[in-house]
Amino acid sequence: MVTVCVYCGSSDKMSEAYLQVALQMGGTIARRGFVLAYGAGRTGMMGAVADGALEAGGEVIGVIPKMFATPTLMHNGLSKLEIVDTMHTRKQRLVDISDAFIALPGGYGTFEELFEILTWAQIGLHHKPVGMLNTLHYFDPLLSAIEYAQTEGFMYAEHSSLFVVADQPDVLLDMLMSYQYPQGMEKWLTRHQ
Repeated sequence: MVTVCVYCGSSDKMSEAYLQVALQMGGTIARRGFVLAYGAGRTGMMGAVADGALEAGGEVIGVIPKMFATPTLMHNGLSKLEIVDTMHTRKQRLVDISDAFIALPGGYGTFEELFEILTWAQIGLHHKPVGMLNTLHYFDPLLSAIEYAQTEGFMYAEHSSLFVVADQPDVLLDMLMSYQYPQGMEKWLTRHQ
């Protein structure tokens, strides 16, 4: 594991506690010797996670689509910045350069990125570790919804092993480092029980 991709919110409206956790996550990634990859934003938790990594002396790679490459939205102090044509290109580029993925609290975009990377793991497009930093129990309702989907037969039991969850940055990184892709995932494609 070399490069860790972080998905998180860019809103400026959340509690300061979320911004502090994003700073901690970025700093922890850098202090542990990993490279941070993210969407190159300067606002909200996106800016905080990058600032945390940079303040700790880490390397930060940002990938941003042209539509967001403005002085208001784009972080201008990154180690490396890539401006790409579309959101789809941004997401694919982040997947290509990253060895693990972490979702911090966020909105539609964060949920969409998290579920896309989990879906790709579900169908075998990658075997990389995925984690959620469950700050202030933010992901509890989502985790309940995932459990309910499994109970109702929309997921196999193995699908709940496609991600790890912790409420502390160091603990989550340890879990990602020891992650093993679950056995039996081919059942989803072959439909053998």
